[in-house]
Amino acid sequence: MAGARAAGTPRIVGVIWGLLVLNTLGSAGAETIVPLPRSLIQMATMGALVAAFALALAVNLRLHIRSSAFVLLLTLLLVPSVISSVDLGSGFGALFRCARLALFIGTLWLLTRWWDGGMTFLRHHIRMYFAVLGSVAAGLAISPGAALPDLYGGRLVGALWPLTPPQIGQYAAVIIGLTVLLVLGRRTDRTAAAGIIVPSFVLLVLTHTRTATLGLFIGLTLAIGSLLLTSAAARRFFTWTVVCAAVAAVGFSSALQAWFLRGQSQENFANLTGRAKVWDALLAAPRTTTEQLFGMGLGDKSFDGLPIDNSWLAVYQEQGLVGAAVVAAIILVLGGVALLRPPSLQRACAIFLISYCAIASYTEAGLGDASPYLLHLAVAASLLAAPAETALLPTLPAPRRHIPRWARRSEMT
Repeated sequence: MAGARAAGTPRIVGVIWGLLVLNTLGSAGAETIVPLPRSLIQMATMGALVAAFALALAVNLRLHIRSSAFVLLLTLLLVPSVISSVDLGSGFGALFRCARLALFIGTLWLLTRWWDGGMTFLRHHIRMYFAVLGSVAAGLAISPGAALPDLYGGRLVGALWPLTPPQIGQYAAVIIGLTVLLVLGRRTDRTAAAGIIVPSFVLLVLTHTRTATLGLFIGLTLAIGSLLLTSAAARRFFTWTVVCAAVAAVGFSSALQAWFLRGQSQENFANLTGRAKVWDALLAAPRTTTEQLFGMGLGDKSFDGLPIDNSWLAVYQEQGLVGAAVVAAIILVLGGVALLRPPSLQRACAIFLISYCAIASYTEAGLGDASPYLLHLAVAASLLAAPAETALLPTLPAPRRHIPRWARRSEMT
């Protein structure tokens, strides 16, 4: 029943969200301290998704859902995914990924019952990804050599769970931005926020992830800009940030440039670390009309064995122009709804998440399949959802009971 009113969010919803986060962590990455077979990790991540769907169904047996343009568009994205995968041109793995995406979307549909414009899912989001960063910090403390391997140029990786530097940078940037906004909105105290922001920022710096860093600062700029007219704290923070950024740009320009280049040559940097060559080859590859429209089937976001590292080209490769149009509609609809909302903390957090995902989509894949980016956008959709309407029935006066005269006299006596 669309628009059904939820009588409070049960605690099990936080567990379900944590299982979705676990499912989207992936199974490929750096070597861990204790070698973990990839098949075991895949069983754990897929089992987490099945458990999340089962729990969501158990807690929402009557299938009370709310209308959501975001989840509806995700459901439409299944159409080109299935059409391109059903001929098994990409193997049985493509159909398996379609089933995974369908289960992921089904879980989101079941959770829409509690999307009411509140902060519940945002807080679950921060807690879960901070727990993931806690495992990264633990791995760094246990074995610095494994956490900062030469294979990745000394960049921070997951030593307990196979996480790559871009993944860690993404998680750190997202929870830093959201926590800063919660502080500005006075939804958390500064001490607790510092306990999240400071260690997360240290991990972000150690990853040397440029996309996450740019996404953090640009996303925060847009989000705080949406609060400038209504929040004095946002105006003060924005002013101090501009001053500090100007001082850092002047006093630490050489150090910032060295961190940003990561020891790469100007040619390699202009090439986006080799990504541009893969993109050119992908666009030049011959395709039939069907492949252009619906793609080649869900895969591992690679082309000729090399990562695509671009959400739009990955969607074009796997779900075609139709899939790319649906993904563009998701970003445009969420962004349009956010712009039409009156200024609020929820709106600012949604703007941050939407803008971060849009910026990261240029050098990271994930908008067309079950991924952390879709979870970020799901949180944005929950923040932009209208509060559930409470059905108010008119209060009728109680019917008057006729009392005979003799009964009234007896009551008086």
